[in-house]
Parts: sequence; structure tokens; C-alpha cells
Amino acid sequence: MPNIKSAIKRTKINEKRREHRAMQKSALRTSVKKFLVAVEKQDKEQAQPLLQDALRKLDKGVTKGLLHKNTAARQKSRLTQKLNSL
Repeated sequence: MPNIKSAIKRTKINEKRREHRAMQKSALRTSVKKFLVAVEKQDKEQAQPLLQDALRKLDKGVTKGLLHKNTAARQKSRLTQKLNSL
């Protein structure tokens, strides 16, 4: 644990940011998982809006620095292929 006041503040800020990023990443994974469950059920009407939500969260994850742009592009491509294969 740091003794200097500015270092104490910095550790608090870092912890708060880490928790916020973890929350965002968890929400992203959840939206992708919801879409995959809808695809497993072969429910195209339900899967379409879930895909849009997942793609939106993936794009936002790139802008926030949670994901690399190529990782998000690869995931978006694979999710779209799954919807088209229904």
C-alpha cells in the first residue's frame, strides 16, 4: 500500500477504472452469449435484435479500448455468419 497521498489516490482511481472495465466487458460477453443461445434455439426473429445489440457492444468495446479492433471484427464476422446460416 502506498504512503504518498497522490499514490493512494492513483491506486483508488485505478481500482475504480478496473472495476468499470470489467463490468463493461462482462456486459459485452453476456450480450454475445444471449445471441448464441437464440441461435441454438433456431429463433431468427429473436436473434436479429440480439445480434444488433452484440455488434453495438463490440464496436463500443473497441472505442473504449476493451478489445482490439481485429478481435472485434473477427467476432462480428463470426456472429453474422451464424445468423445467416439459420
